[in-house]
Amino acid sequence: FVRAAQQLNQASLDRTRLEIYLSDLRKLDSASQETVKDATPLLARSLAIKVNEKCLDRIAQLQVSCLMDGQDTLILSDGHSASMIEALTAGPATDVLITAAGTPQLNSGYYSPYIASVLDLARLLDPFKRANYQYVPALGFQRDERMSLRLNTPPSFQNPKSVLVAALPAIETPRLPLLRAVDPRDIFCARKTSLVLPVEGAPLVFGTQYSHDLSLRLAGENGAQIQLAARPDALQGGFVVDTAALASANLGASVRGVLHGKWGFDDYLGPEFRMVSPVLQSWNTGIAESDTLIVGREGVIHVRAESVSCLQDVEVEGPSGKVLAAQWTRLTPSEVVVKFPLQQVEPGALTLRMKQYGVGESQQIGLKTYAAAAHLDDFIVHAGDVRGLLKGQRLDQVTALSVNGVEFTPGSFSTGKGNDELSMLARAESPATFNAGESLGVRVSLTDGRVLGLRTVVRPPRPSASLIDKSVQMPHAAGSAKIRLADQTELPQGGSLTFSIRSKWPSAFSADERLEIASLDGTFATTLSLNKGQLKLASPGVVVATLDPGKTFGAAAFGPLQFRVAVGDTVGDWAPLVTLIRLPELAELQCPPVGETCSLSGSDLYLIEAIARGAAFEDVVPVPEGFPGRSLPVPHPGDDGLYLKLRDNPSVVHAVALTVQP
Repeated sequence: FVRAAQQLNQASLDRTRLEIYLSDLRKLDSASQETVKDATPLLARSLAIKVNEKCLDRIAQLQVSCLMDGQDTLILSDGHSASMIEALTAGPATDVLITAAGTPQLNSGYYSPYIASVLDLARLLDPFKRANYQYVPALGFQRDERMSLRLNTPPSFQNPKSVLVAALPAIETPRLPLLRAVDPRDIFCARKTSLVLPVEGAPLVFGTQYSHDLSLRLAGENGAQIQLAARPDALQGGFVVDTAALASANLGASVRGVLHGKWGFDDYLGPEFRMVSPVLQSWNTGIAESDTLIVGREGVIHVRAESVSCLQDVEVEGPSGKVLAAQWTRLTPSEVVVKFPLQQVEPGALTLRMKQYGVGESQQIGLKTYAAAAHLDDFIVHAGDVRGLLKGQRLDQVTALSVNGVEFTPGSFSTGKGNDELSMLARAESPATFNAGESLGVRVSLTDGRVLGLRTVVRPPRPSASLIDKSVQMPHAAGSAKIRLADQTELPQGGSLTFSIRSKWPSAFSADERLEIASLDGTFATTLSLNKGQLKLASPGVVVATLDPGKTFGAAAFGPLQFRVAVGDTVGDWAPLVTLIRLPELAELQCPPVGETCSLSGSDLYLIEAIARGAAFEDVVPVPEGFPGRSLPVPHPGDDGLYLKLRDNPSVVHAVALTVQP
């Protein structure tokens, strides 16, 4: 009886969380797409509900219905309610019931996660069965003084009549919830009218009424205790605190608040929160390099103060007195970034007004905007190239560029230290055919219809080189050697690569020429040069280099590597070199009689993506991502053995060189 009641009670608690989740989602059904995206993670965190992130990428009309799909799989394990029956349900019998729950015969018509309680009830009530009655387990939802029941089968009012069986919470020592602040470093404003204290770790606080009479206790400047009513709100992800009582309270600049109340009939002490009171303070701007405000662009300004936790709103007034739509975001407890449009603003003075909770007047900050017309400094183009680099100011106004009938379109744009750089790409229908030293007239078209002129000289071709050959030396580890690499395009960690390249331009390598090797994203990079003895000349135009990735990049490096040649500030194009891979250590392969699953043992097996029988990759066994074990079930080897794919480069299939052990 105890186990059946406990399991049915836990099922009720879990289902209660799901009901609140579904109810709050229905409230969001008519909300905007951004509102659903912001509220759903908070709701899921509060109630320990699993959310399908892909649903948030759908259109607003489909988001809520998608988030409700598969309701039986949404409930995550709650350590608090699960601990109530952990001792009662542990053991071999539970394993049998869980296994049985996966069968169609037992899954049909019941709550599959709680099949054990249904079977227990069947055993308990079997002696009392009569032809006129059948017993139906029900999930009970307690709310105030009422209990609602959810049934797993429709009740019958004909013979056999239904008898509803519900469980009440056990009378036992209370288990207080492990409630904690989401980020203990956060600082909250004690005067904020809509104060929300984010918490996590105790879904039953939001799913039941076990917690009640909750309040936030603050210590005033004179030592007096101030109690603020608090209520859990799953949709906002924490406790909503009523701060109206602080209007006349005398708080210090910094104070700590403690959440406390009742859990059932027992006192409960919750997490602490750091609080601050708003004060008139000094606001500073011009912190970042991008804080210079140029009309025609989006204005971005960083504002810093001793504390920005009590900031309520930021207002920007333009030179003509028009209020600009401003958006602000808190970066740190002492800094915010404010963004506002300057596209339709004339150069002149701006006023920034910082409004804090509990402070009557806004504090003003004076700013100034500047006009900046596009200015061209240079257009860098190399002989043989199909792209160039335009340098100057306000290059975001550039729409096109033409040189001797060759048309260029804008590419990537970057700005810094008052200078802009804009890459220009030649159109395919008008390929660039420029000769080194040739003087060119450049015409640049702007968004306002103006055309600016510039003269430039074609630079010599950028340095380039081609890969002649390469040789991979395998690592010395015995376990790694049990994987036969398919070809020379892969370089294992612990091994080394010797390769040779031929210079195309210039025709011979010079002393100041460099060879750069890097990953595709630039995370790992190194530079080799003749001056430092890292490159060896085989002939004036051919060099040989050796790369040890373990020493150069460290054990964490993996993925495709590329190389390019550089002379001074001029660099060539990247070319593929080799794919850096990490190898697992394979120990032995043990197999029972033919047709049964074998066991592959070793270390770092998470580096394997999949193992299969034969080179055709049949009977594939995928390896879970982040697999921590030291042995894997694998298929029985075929005539040509086992083959695997590595996670670092799954496009290549490698043979496993292991002898089968009985």
